[in-house]
Amino acid sequence: MENMKNKLKYRKLERIVKGFANHRRLQILELLYKEPELSVQEVAEKLKSEFKNISAHITKMAIAGLVMKRSEGNIVRHKLTKRGKSILKFVRIIE
Repeated sequence: MENMKNKLKYRKLERIVKGFANHRRLQILELLYKEPELSVQEVAEKLKSEFKNISAHITKMAIAGLVMKRSEGNIVRHKLTKRGKSILKFVRIIE
């Protein structure tokens, strides 16, 4: 039973780490820290990347609990969660 709990704990940590283990996702973290409430289209334009790629990255980041989504009419806005801000601090420490 204890082994199962540990396994789940490590899988959760793995999901979080995978949520930011990519250079583009790190750029998105930085951008959303500086400019919260951006849409996927706005993030894609600012980072000069394709909408589809940014959308996939943000989805993975949301699954990891780093980004939260908020609907505003037809537009979905994104901002960092508390965890996302903590990860950004961590990344800045190790750079």
